[in-house]
Order: sequence, then C-alpha cells, then structure tokens
Amino acid sequence: MQSNNPVFRRSEEFNQASPYGQTLYPGYAPSPQGHGGEPGAYAPTAPPTAGRMTIDTVVQSTAITLGVVILTAAATWILTGDITNDPEGAIPTLSAAILIGSLGAFALSMVNSFKRVVSPPLVIAFAVFEGVALGALSKLYDAVYGANSDYGGIVTQAVLGTFAAFAGTLAAYKFFEIKVGQKFRTFVIAAMFGMVALSMMELVLSLFGAGLGLYGNGGLGLVFAVAGLVLGVFMLILDFDFIEQGVRNGIPAAESWRAAFALTVSLVWIYTNLLRILAILQQD
Repeated sequence: MQSNNPVFRRSEEFNQASPYGQTLYPGYAPSPQGHGGEPGAYAPTAPPTAGRMTIDTVVQSTAITLGVVILTAAATWILTGDITNDPEGAIPTLSAAILIGSLGAFALSMVNSFKRVVSPPLVIAFAVFEGVALGALSKLYDAVYGANSDYGGIVTQAVLGTFAAFAGTLAAYKFFEIKVGQKFRTFVIAAMFGMVALSMMELVLSLFGAGLGLYGNGGLGLVFAVAGLVLGVFMLILDFDFIEQGVRNGIPAAESWRAAFALTVSLVWIYTNLLRILAILQQD
C-alpha cells in the first residue's frame, strides 16, 4: 500500500505490496501453486533473518531520539541564564535559541522526510535542534505564565499531557483496532501541510506588523491550538499504523530510526500545541 506520508513514502519497505493482494508474514510466502496444492495458501520459507525492525528496535530508537531532545532542552534551559534576574539579557538569548533551533529542526525534518535512505545521525541532529527550540520555548512560557504550585507549572502539565495523549492514543489504536484508510491518510497529511503553511504565513505577516492572530491568546489562537492538538493525535495514529505494517513486512532494523523520527515529530507537535492551550487558558 502506497503511503501519502512523506516520512514513510521514501521507504520502499513500508510501502511493500504483497502479491495476490495478500499480507506477507515473516517465514511464509504465498504461492500461485499454494501449499499442499491449494491455491493462495501460505508456503513456509526460510526463517526470517536477523536485523529486522521490531517493536523493540522502534522503542529503542525512539527512546534515544526523545532522550536527546530532552537532554538538549534541559541544557538549553540551564545555559540560557536566569530570566528572572536578568530579563533583558535572557529574553534575547531565548529568542535566538528558539529561532536557531526551529530553523535547524525544520530544515532537517524536510531532509529526513524526503530522504530515501534513513540516516540515524541526521535524525539525532534533528533531535538536537528540536531540543534547543523546545528548551528555550518552554523556559519562555514558564517565565511569562509563571509556575502553578497546585499543578506543577505549565511546562510540567504540558509534558504530562503529551505522554498521556501518547498513551491514550496507543491504547485506543490497539483496543479499538483502529483501521487507517486512504482517505484518512490523505486528510491528515493535507491538514498537516496546510497548518505548516498557515504558520509560515503568520510568521511572514508578523514581520510586517500584521497577523491573523493564529498564535495569539484570543479565541482564534485557542481554536488553532486545539486543531493542532487533534491533528497531532491523528499523526500518531498514522505512525502506529505504518510501524505495524513495517514490523509485519519485516523491514530492515535501520527503518526504526525513520519511525522514531516520525513519532518524535508527532509528540513535539502535540507538546507545543498543548503548551499554548494551557497558556491561553491561564489568561485572566
């Protein structure tokens, strides 16, 4: 089945088509003659070779990628200084870190999305830039909106909410056996690129002192953030679906890094939108 997702579209193994419209399982292959003379039956083949992608390899690659994001974000938070005692010096530093991290992460996300052969070093480099941007952004939000002693602060709430969204989406995907159709894939990918285009347009307009208010603290900003959060959950569903297909098709273990990259993008997408929602809701 051909994917509309640019991350997985570059992987031929993810889009591996089974002959005769059947699903390939490691260790078995359909044959026109069939097994035991029955057409379309599965005939045993040689045992699957080592070095195939499994759930474990995806978890390991994702843990490394997210670990780099978290460590880089923490380092950025620490190295950018005390924003409370020196706001005039810290805020420009945070803004520069957000800009550099965002541009670097965006550029590498495009390279990783359209690169045919996955490159673990490029995935890690993306995680570094993403961590710089998230660390600076989180610190800025924490300073502007303050810490909430009852709930652990806006950043803590956003982190916990992101992992809750991940766990809830995974549970729903498995327990309700969600099936991903072609129309759903097309909608999610089109919506993702549409939201990116709107964000870039908002950025350009803001440079000229104008804007639509998509990133403001008003009603439109809240609607845009909620839409982004829902879209992030849909992106996770696509990730789970393609990982499941990849494991079933027995694709190379190196493709686990492509899956890790996609999951990281979805989780960052959810976190940033959830952070904005919490900030807006805390407004007086």
